[in-house]
Amino acid sequence: MALKKTERRQRIKYSIRAKISGTSERPRLSVFRSNKAIYAQLIDDVAGHTLAFASSSEIKSEANGFTVETAKQVGQRLAEKAAGKNITAVVFDRNGYLYHGKVKALADGAREGGLKF
Repeated sequence: MALKKTERRQRIKYSIRAKISGTSERPRLSVFRSNKAIYAQLIDDVAGHTLAFASSSEIKSEANGFTVETAKQVGQRLAEKAAGKNITAVVFDRNGYLYHGKVKALADGAREGGLKF
């Protein structure tokens, strides 16, 4: 029987998480995407703490809904918060989503903000 969409994403997610881990010097940038919003956090996996976060609900967008441009602004906002905490390098965790569209826009926005992956 074929896997459901969420089961497939979970399998990919576990595969990715087995290979990457965040530290306080180089935290993990984790992305979560829902139908209405996108969320990003910088996580120190060694200590088990979230160092910074940003979401599309923080962004006041002129456009109705959740767009690629909003995702890019979330990446830039997260980079600003990271710079305030002296974080320059991160490990990108796409969380099982395809590196395409809104996830890619968030990563590009974070890079423009000064984060290095």
